[in-house]
Amino acid sequence: MRDDRVEAKREADALDEPAREARELAERLGLAPYPVRYWVVDHDQMNELIAYGGFQRRYPHWRWGMNYERQKKKDRHGLGKAFEIVNNDDPAHAFLQESNSAADQKAVITHVEAHADFFANNEWFGLYADRGEDGPNAAARLERNADRIAAIADRPDVDRDEVERLVDAVSALEDTIDQHSPVDAARSVEEPGVAADVSDGDDDPLAAIEARIDDLDLSEEVRRDVFDDEWLEARGEGIEPEEPRPDVLAFLRDHGKRYDPDSGKAVDREPWETTVIDAVREEAYYFAGQKQTKVMNEGWATYWESVMMGGEGFAGPDEFLTYADHMSRVLGSPGLNPYKLGFELWTHVELRAARREVIDKLLRVEGVTPENFHSRVDLDEVADLLEPHPAIAGAGPATLDELADLAAAGDPRVDAEAVDRALSVRDGSGGGPGEGETGGDGDEMDVERYPWKLLTRDGLAERHYVLSRPEHRGALRNVSREALEEQARYLFDVDRYETVAAAVDDVDRAAGWERMFEVRESHNDVTFIDAYLTDEFVREGNYFTYEYSRAAGEHRVASVDADDVRKKLLLRFTNFGKPTVVVLDGNFRNRGELLLGHRYNGVALDEESARETLKRVFELWGRPVNLATIRVEYDDGEVRRAKRRGEEPEGTEVGVRFQYDGGEVTEHDLDAETEARIAADGVDYDTKPDDWLA
Repeated sequence: MRDDRVEAKREADALDEPAREARELAERLGLAPYPVRYWVVDHDQMNELIAYGGFQRRYPHWRWGMNYERQKKKDRHGLGKAFEIVNNDDPAHAFLQESNSAADQKAVITHVEAHADFFANNEWFGLYADRGEDGPNAAARLERNADRIAAIADRPDVDRDEVERLVDAVSALEDTIDQHSPVDAARSVEEPGVAADVSDGDDDPLAAIEARIDDLDLSEEVRRDVFDDEWLEARGEGIEPEEPRPDVLAFLRDHGKRYDPDSGKAVDREPWETTVIDAVREEAYYFAGQKQTKVMNEGWATYWESVMMGGEGFAGPDEFLTYADHMSRVLGSPGLNPYKLGFELWTHVELRAARREVIDKLLRVEGVTPENFHSRVDLDEVADLLEPHPAIAGAGPATLDELADLAAAGDPRVDAEAVDRALSVRDGSGGGPGEGETGGDGDEMDVERYPWKLLTRDGLAERHYVLSRPEHRGALRNVSREALEEQARYLFDVDRYETVAAAVDDVDRAAGWERMFEVRESHNDVTFIDAYLTDEFVREGNYFTYEYSRAAGEHRVASVDADDVRKKLLLRFTNFGKPTVVVLDGNFRNRGELLLGHRYNGVALDEESARETLKRVFELWGRPVNLATIRVEYDDGEVRRAKRRGEEPEGTEVGVRFQYDGGEVTEHDLDAETEARIAADGVDYDTKPDDWLA
């Protein structure tokens, strides 16, 4: 009989060495990851973890079961095997599929180590993680939320269906947060919220006003006629924001109520309701970092996985073909593939920085100017000079003597201590580990399997230098005279080189990596794509945009222009690819109604989804809610005429306001002032050319 626990333990023990060596290699390459705890799980456990978003426990809700069934079917029919899942935490927890091959497990481990580095060092993850001495502590926080919401649902005075209804409403709006701010920044009313299942009314500005009215000892008639609910709501702090509020959930949490069908009025929430809203909103902020950096994060992990598995032979000779097949499937997935796009963009960042470093040195050679650069400099000679030193490129048992000579000369590319230990083991001169023994750092000195132990980060940077790769040897030829002139403008009082060889000898081979690490710290997907999706990248990657032709009734290629490609990609990633909705007014028409505004950018809302979402907003506001947006309307006759002319029809932008008051969603004209507030300022994601024929 097969004991699953024994098998899992045996599998986990076999991964101890790869995990330890991958961490050492990652750190030697310059990565600084969170500690990682690895777990080996079966198919069913993996499907459950994916359903829960990478955690073992979440609050009770029906969508986890839906996610589980969807993932289970994908897994069963081979529509998307999950090799691993890792969460952003300190320490990070990585769950590996037990059915992975040995090569797959190694690839997953190197991939995870790079993810853990990104989690620990990217500022957008830091918006959630920078939470005092305990760091993100995400697993504990999410487990605490699960316990708290489960306890609320089990209370005899709380209807469990009401808890689920509230979670439904908040979950429908989980992307309407201020993703550019820390989780607590948008709160304007301070209450314990997640910290406890109570609310202190003294912190509520409306409660303070009501208390002062109570002190007046007015009759019920005067109080009802003069200080009614609308009057109170109009005076709530922040209820009429001077500027649009991007964190809709925070506004609803601070100023919303609950509609009471018995009285037909909005009533104050129960304290437990605020607790649930805070918990789900906090988790939305936790996952925001992952949504904002999907391309960067997956591309970063894929890049360093390729360096470790392929470049450093972490995949053994008998595992390399399996790994190559693994990587080809990852990068070959159809659609907008964040692994492929991210990997190619990171390589482009590295290439640009390395090329700039080389050009900087070559422009300092006596007699070389932007005007004569391509005629004066022998770029084939430069490519040869940039090749890594043979002993560095082939580091291993066969090059120990050459590496020892370099170490004796104080070469910073060589780990002198490691080379000395390896020589001692080879020559049997004592001082090195014998059979079953370990080296001074606790690791066996196996330079056959782990030749990177002989090199420092400088040596590894030269060994993997981007301009030495066959596909990039000609990259210097692509530099235009204009680009050379621009770079030359910033060469002030520089040292000069007498020869090209002297200039190349001074090139920093780690310049590409250094730039990558700088970008990794500060960018998210939107800024990353905006900054590095260049004309060269689009041209060499054969990227293009496509649009729907109303005249032809089909999608067609619209543009290969870099600006157009960038606009389309930015649309996919701005605000998680969702419409941007903000709070415009919490006392619309002086009736205590909520007015939300869709930041129109040339792309219309899915009105059916918008209507359903508005109903969820009503559940968190308790009073009528409104959504202002702009739609494009097409006249049927104009469409027919445009089709005959082989042109695209001209649509008319029309402002519209949807309202929901608990009955039916109604549609109204939008006033010109509000329409002007939500209209885009020169942003249009339509890339159809003017002369595009249907």
